[in-house]
Amino acid sequence: MMNFKIICLLFGALAAPVVAVADNDGPVALKRAAMIEFHEAITPLSGALLKRRFEQVVADGAKIIVLDIDSPGGYLSTTLELVDMIEAATDVHTVAYIQREAISGAAILALAADEIIVAPRALIGDAGLIMMGEDAAFRYAPEKERSYLAQRVRTIAEKAGRPPSLAEAMVDKDLVVFKATHKTDDRTEFFSEKEWKSMDDTASWDRGKPVREAGDSTFFTATGSRAVELGMANQVVENPAALAGAIGAIDPIPVIRGTWVDTLILFLNWPLVTGFLLMVGLVALVVEFSSPGVGIGALLSIFCFGLFFWSRFLGGTAGWFEVILFVIGVTFVMLVILVITGVGGAGVGGGGLMLFALVMASRRVFLPESLRDSESLMIDVLTILGSLVGFIVALFFMAKYLGELPLISRLALAPPTTDVLPTGISLAASSGDVQIDIDSIQVGDFGQAAGALRPSGRVRFGELLVDVVSEGDFVESETTVKVILRQGSRVVVRAV
Repeated sequence: MMNFKIICLLFGALAAPVVAVADNDGPVALKRAAMIEFHEAITPLSGALLKRRFEQVVADGAKIIVLDIDSPGGYLSTTLELVDMIEAATDVHTVAYIQREAISGAAILALAADEIIVAPRALIGDAGLIMMGEDAAFRYAPEKERSYLAQRVRTIAEKAGRPPSLAEAMVDKDLVVFKATHKTDDRTEFFSEKEWKSMDDTASWDRGKPVREAGDSTFFTATGSRAVELGMANQVVENPAALAGAIGAIDPIPVIRGTWVDTLILFLNWPLVTGFLLMVGLVALVVEFSSPGVGIGALLSIFCFGLFFWSRFLGGTAGWFEVILFVIGVTFVMLVILVITGVGGAGVGGGGLMLFALVMASRRVFLPESLRDSESLMIDVLTILGSLVGFIVALFFMAKYLGELPLISRLALAPPTTDVLPTGISLAASSGDVQIDIDSIQVGDFGQAAGALRPSGRVRFGELLVDVVSEGDFVESETTVKVILRQGSRVVVRAV
């Protein structure tokens, strides 16, 4: 979702006529472009927001999409998802614009673009795969993981026409790369030691000196000017004002920045806010179940859980599967409270489905694939458990002080006073409970509500005052009711 200002900028740029400028060979048609800012770490949430903006710009008809990258990298899985997104966008020309730095996963993301434009002193590279050990210390990833990433990066660079050996040196600190010139046609290429040893025609090449940025136990990292010299970037642009002319785009290029929606999504995905939303939503559910027909609890619960799932939808971690599981769980719990006697398997299963849906709605992978995924799972679980603890504390507070809270006291059933007790019934001095005998109450008996049933309350049967529960509907005081079910001390009535 884009705000009105951004939509106007895009509409103005996309609706503008194509401009033609002249060069030595004749007029050149300038293309409509849009620039998307990405000045943050690569996380599942930031990746989902970037993907949403990218898809929106493509749908709006831009011919050139500029990714303004200033990022230290982040999650490898999210990075590769964004790479797939760029490579699949064959109908647009993608440009990675780097003013300051594109490090680690951000460098890999930039490699996938059709064109890389850099500032002279920008940095690109250092994409070594680092993993956190069990002792919380960062280490170089095992050979198996490095080999996969190295091959994937080589493939990305080859598709974009960049030296694959230098791209591989971004993720392999021990890879020595040098430049070689063909003796016949004077073309130059970069080779690693492994590639050179596997070649059959090394005699046809003049081997040069190793690239100083690659090898010697350092991941390949280059400045903007050096990256252009080595063929890892296309051209240097001194300032953003010259970018439109460098890529043949209509000037000015509209910039797509984060909107208030993106800020709200980030805020709602903060664990403390998430826990508070869930706690309030659960309390509101209990209020609604305790007094059906009021609707305040239902509306508040829908609002809280709606915000939770909406933020996860746009954050890219939730789908309709999690929503359906949650609704099924709530349905089971409602059946237990309003229809089925006791907790039973339906209540436990419903509560379990609700918790499972809430945890899965916050995750991008079903099972942890790395220590970082495990830590993320732990944070999600602790957030849910924290909301449950807050929920239990809130219920205890409501049960203890319900009658003292002005807005909630209307939902509570106050103890009966002597003016509502029929003749012959008195309050027990020791416990405050009404002395009653329900052995004579049978299915089909009629009584009169001694107060509102929400759905629980008391009904007068002759000289007896009996605790009952209605079928689930709100029953007003003094309404005639009929007993439709009796199980032990539990009496269920229906308004006549």
